Amino acid sequence: MPQHDLMARLPSVLGTDDLPLAELCAARIDGEVVPIDDGWAPVDEPDLPGLRAAAVALRAPRVLVIERLSAAWVHGALPAPPSIAQFCVPRTARVAVFSAPRLVVREVVIAGADIIDYPSARCTSPGRTGFDLLREAAATDADPEPVVVELCRMHPGLASELRTRLIDAVRMPHRSLALDRLGRVENELAAQPSLTRYTS
Repeated sequence: MPQHDLMARLPSVLGTDDLPLAELCAARIDGEVVPIDDGWAPVDEPDLPGLRAAAVALRAPRVLVIERLSAAWVHGALPAPPSIAQFCVPRTARVAVFSAPRLVVREVVIAGADIIDYPSARCTSPGRTGFDLLREAAATDADPEPVVVELCRMHPGLASELRTRLIDAVRMPHRSLALDRLGRVENELAAQPSLTRYTS
């Protein structure tokens, strides 16, 4: 059976549950797949948010939701995924304690409207992603402001949405930190208006 027929029936992002590592490495050497986070994708697969979400989701069960910097990468606001994948789980979900290498999971209050359902994974929306990044007090992997600037450039109106959301969240922890950061994000956006660009 030709290799391309086999690839046509496999997921858009492949892991070692789909094919043996040796076969994936051989396909990479043959130029049939390229690495994407912890997986491999066919070279002709479009680099869209759903593909990036599927790559991150190889690390965790579907009940978890991709969030913060990992979600920013899914939405195209980071050039590469963070080394430690970030997930959340709704407080209302009945999920046992979950731990695995190279990922962190936190329990959050989150509305269904804040979650995008991709075929292989769930991810926070751009609005929720920016909201979480702005109010994260211990941002150690990257400064959140440039990431939120990029999210806002890709999604017109997002900065205004974030300001409204933060103003309405009167009792939210780290609200003043988030508003200060958003002010700097807005200043950056005003200083360097975005060019017309493709949004993936």
